[in-house]
Amino acid sequence: MGSGGGDGDGGRQAQPLLGKLSESSSGEHLVKRTGTVWTAMAHIITAVIGSGVLSLAWSVAQLGWVGGPAAMVFFAGVTAVQSSLIADCYISHDPERGVVRNRSYVDAVRLYLGEKSHLFCGFFLNFSLFGTGVVYTLTSATSMRAIQRANCYHKEGHDAPCSVGGDGYYMLLFGLAQVVLSQIPGFHEMAGLSVFAAVMSFFYAFVGVGLGVAKVIANGVIMGGIGGIPMVSTTQKVWRVSQALGDILFAYPFSLVLLEIEDTLRSPPPENETMKTATRTSIVITAFFYLCCGCLGYAAFGDGTPGNLLTGFGFYEPYWLIGLANLCIVLHLLGGYQVYTQPVFGFADRHFGGAAAEVPVLGARRVNVFRLCFRTAYVAATTALAVWFPYFNEVIGLLGAFTFWPLAIYFPVEMYLKRNKVTPWTRQWLAIHGFSSVCLLICAFASVGSAVGVFGSETS
Repeated sequence: MGSGGGDGDGGRQAQPLLGKLSESSSGEHLVKRTGTVWTAMAHIITAVIGSGVLSLAWSVAQLGWVGGPAAMVFFAGVTAVQSSLIADCYISHDPERGVVRNRSYVDAVRLYLGEKSHLFCGFFLNFSLFGTGVVYTLTSATSMRAIQRANCYHKEGHDAPCSVGGDGYYMLLFGLAQVVLSQIPGFHEMAGLSVFAAVMSFFYAFVGVGLGVAKVIANGVIMGGIGGIPMVSTTQKVWRVSQALGDILFAYPFSLVLLEIEDTLRSPPPENETMKTATRTSIVITAFFYLCCGCLGYAAFGDGTPGNLLTGFGFYEPYWLIGLANLCIVLHLLGGYQVYTQPVFGFADRHFGGAAAEVPVLGARRVNVFRLCFRTAYVAATTALAVWFPYFNEVIGLLGAFTFWPLAIYFPVEMYLKRNKVTPWTRQWLAIHGFSSVCLLICAFASVGSAVGVFGSETS
């Protein structure tokens, strides 16, 4: 049995020697963990490769042929480092409680950094998870509307107005689907949905890449320049670069749900080793698609690169393929929404739903009343906010920029230092803090750009 985290099924057999195997979340019974590196990769890809991959061409257009690809590779490395730090925090050895599993991000923060850090982290983490649900609801409506517009442009011509009604109807449809999917008990039963969602993300990413290649061939030239899109002033260029860096930086991390994914893995081999393998492989796959979509989109459109290759109608034909790709985006978002809301549902079940009554439904099947009511209300809240406040997407982007560093960098670094008892001012301590400081500066720069983008769009 490995030393890092191999305390799954094999660990339970050896409990008399190791001491009591404890869950960091109080009152949680031991569950059967059957996940593999493949299911972990499916969860990660579902969480990371969102429809934002189709917007990265705009980011590359701002940074140019040197800065764009370099930023994607650099931030992939940043994500690999911080994910590795978190993966090692899943299993801890407590002198009183024995071997402890940290089944969620906030559980790990509480164990390693104390109650104050736990409260701070919990507030921003749950806000980010809730905000992601709202953003996914908004994005699904945009893609569903794009399907109608693609059909309209095909029939009426590319210059037709093709105005489509409000998005509220589409958001309600998405919300109804999520009410059903939210009754999935937890991450341990989500492997099939994540695999399906990951396949959908691959499909629409391939469509974006394929259409970009076809456009470059039709143009007969690779468009774009070394410095990206020129702006009328240096200040404007700086803000655009800042926004582009932020878009790329925030497109990678999945630290908010990493430990929930790791908690599904069987052992042996040790969970942290499996998780690191899944993480590295998934980041390589993600970076490949990001580079392909971003670079080929910029090569195809140059200074005219749209904000989204499919919903922004950089491409009009074949209209059926555009519509099918947007449908795949919606189907992917169904799974992505669950990946980012199951941690909230799991927390509520562990702390409030243990003694809830169960009622029989459809014969012998029983339904937990608390789970049904809480999860339905949660989905209704995200859907309602999306309908009533359609500009929430911009606000959550700005708040996400400000919360990225503490959630994705600071807490993982501090937990790693505490767990491994790294001596201050040693070479390792300086290297890790240097990594954190560089990320802080980049996040601050990207946050300013996000703020300028939000407030600038409101005044324009």
